[in-house]
Amino acid sequence: MKSLVRIFLLGTAAAACGSVMAASAVLDSIKAGGPLLIGHRESSVPFSYLDQGKPIGYAVDLCLKIAESIKRKANLANMKVEFVPVNSANRVNMVESGKVHMECGSTTNNAERRQKVAFTIPHFITGARLLVRSDSTITRIEDVEGKNIVSTAGSTPLKAVQQADRERLLRLKILAAPDHEKAVQMVEKGEAEAFVMDDVLLYGLAASRAKPDALKVVGKFLTTEPLAIMLPKGDADFKKMVDDEMRRLITSGEINPMYDKWFIRPIPPRNVSLNLPQSYLLKDFWKYPTDYVPF
Repeated sequence: MKSLVRIFLLGTAAAACGSVMAASAVLDSIKAGGPLLIGHRESSVPFSYLDQGKPIGYAVDLCLKIAESIKRKANLANMKVEFVPVNSANRVNMVESGKVHMECGSTTNNAERRQKVAFTIPHFITGARLLVRSDSTITRIEDVEGKNIVSTAGSTPLKAVQQADRERLLRLKILAAPDHEKAVQMVEKGEAEAFVMDDVLLYGLAASRAKPDALKVVGKFLTTEPLAIMLPKGDADFKKMVDDEMRRLITSGEINPMYDKWFIRPIPPRNVSLNLPQSYLLKDFWKYPTDYVPF
């Protein structure tokens, strides 16, 4: 019995040490001279996308603000920041495996993903709708019955349309595109009747096309999507630094001009405005900013 107790206590101590080590894994890496690794998307307008080969966007700006805060609080004057491209299919794995420390894109905080990664306070709340051609008569998902519909691989809207298809017996021919850009192209070319994705992304994608008026966003919300920066799970010290800065940006109001920069004013590359003021849902959520979401 004494041997069993000793083994248990040793195991408990080892687990505790492991937790302490895990809690500072990112900060230890940075303090040892490694870069802060920021994951970015290539076509998640206006959150995270490329303009002339450079990552820009609302989420990218937020992550750079957080990076400045980490650099200051951790006394890391020479801290380097390195951008790493990620996509819908590999983003969770990139964070989980440590290849990215912060994924700065348009990722939904949901229960399934929280099994593998952590999230900070949401920076946007949206929902999935449909992008169709302007001459289309489609106004809701039921109108796509028996036809091709596309969403992005690894996204929550893809799962939502699969669920809607099962529940409503729509006989949809569901296609998975490797990224948002390809999905829009499929709608433009008639390969799919509609693209299901977060509506803010659809507006941004449409605005960036050569002929923005050729596309329109329609339908009711299929989902509620709280978008947030994704972080490694179990890295308590690093997460606290990120959460503290996100909370400060929100409560101080510093986040508001950042929001306006990307959702109200004209944005690259075509200098078109999305004209999307903050929703009542987002404003209410930011009154008491938290990383907890009931999804």
